[in-house]
Amino acid sequence: MLLHNWPSAFAHVDCDAFYASCERARRPELRAVPVCVLSNQSAFVIAKTYDAKKLGITTGMSVRDAKKLAPRAVYLTPDFAYYGQMSDQVFSVMRRYSPEVEVYSIDEGFMSMHGLRTLWRKSYAGIADELRAAVRSEVGITISVGIAVTRTLAKMASESRKPDGTTIVPGKAIEAFLAEIPAGDIPGIGGKRCALLGQFKIHTALDFASAPQFRIKRLMGKLGVDLWHELRGVSVFPLELEPKLPKSVARTAAMGEHTSDRTLIGAHLARHVSRLAIELVTKRYLTRRVLYTLRLSKTFDTEGTEVRFRFPTSNYFVMVEAARQALDVLYRPGVSYWGCGVVASDISFAVSITPDLFGLMQYDDQRGRLMLTVDEINRKYGKGTAIMLSSVPLKNPRRASRFRYPMLEVD
Repeated sequence: MLLHNWPSAFAHVDCDAFYASCERARRPELRAVPVCVLSNQSAFVIAKTYDAKKLGITTGMSVRDAKKLAPRAVYLTPDFAYYGQMSDQVFSVMRRYSPEVEVYSIDEGFMSMHGLRTLWRKSYAGIADELRAAVRSEVGITISVGIAVTRTLAKMASESRKPDGTTIVPGKAIEAFLAEIPAGDIPGIGGKRCALLGQFKIHTALDFASAPQFRIKRLMGKLGVDLWHELRGVSVFPLELEPKLPKSVARTAAMGEHTSDRTLIGAHLARHVSRLAIELVTKRYLTRRVLYTLRLSKTFDTEGTEVRFRFPTSNYFVMVEAARQALDVLYRPGVSYWGCGVVASDISFAVSITPDLFGLMQYDDQRGRLMLTVDEINRKYGKGTAIMLSSVPLKNPRRASRFRYPMLEVD
């Protein structure tokens, strides 16, 4: 392995039980009970606190099974807009300590530690502990921090001492660290690959790093070789400081029936536009082009027309007006349709766009807050409680709503 401790240094910061911890942060009374966050359809568990984990609840478990194990636990619908705000706060703290921060996901990221010991006049452990304390104090959740000479080792380090732990793996300590880690805990190695490695007596991360390179290449290809180098202390994966944009964001679905009713088709299309607008606003995306599609009942072919906007937008009202114009082009009286959808492309980050001269994009931002409010109401009181007026003709036979707020379209 390495003869030097710090030829390079990366930190991996991982929020502990993030979604569930966020719920406890805004509702302190939940700290005394196990908490599970459910999928949008409340069908299964997507996150849980550590005390819920001790009761046997696992991610992906059905709500029915979870409640058998922990009937007194609190089960909550997710609030992704709120989790996004909490994530922003965590990364804001991280950027105070390092100018180079990669947002890896909503609840984890990487930092370059190059030069930070001199800057902060602290050891890596001291910086990590101070970072953990700052997040705990300012955001109200805990994080685990791993620092090592490569990204992969740093990620494995943070996961080795959770929750609220600091793990430092200098170059000369790599072998001792890897000897305690099962091969299946190496990032990128799943169950099938782990079983394959086991056939060649590769059971620990140290076995993997000590195996001949040609064998790892034969078993796992280039990914395996890259991991092999990373585990041996040779940095292969650099920080990705610019977040990646999706090529497109789509919201499509069958209508649940074959129909030639233009009003009903328009309502379905408006519903997809509403879902798309919420997705764009919560993730701070803007789109310049939207493809509107209808799917024919008879041939299952898809017909579409694309609308290009003057300015990048996430404004529901702009996109739903374009949907009406698209329907004028696509809809044929007497023809039966069974599905529709919207696909946004030419995506950009809202913060990277220069505002237009006439303030239309600022107006879009104000309308975007309305979509966040709609999303918040639906997450708090149930899907479909607040709807856009354009989709009022839709019926939801699966859910008998106690009450519903139609959202008026106003100028």
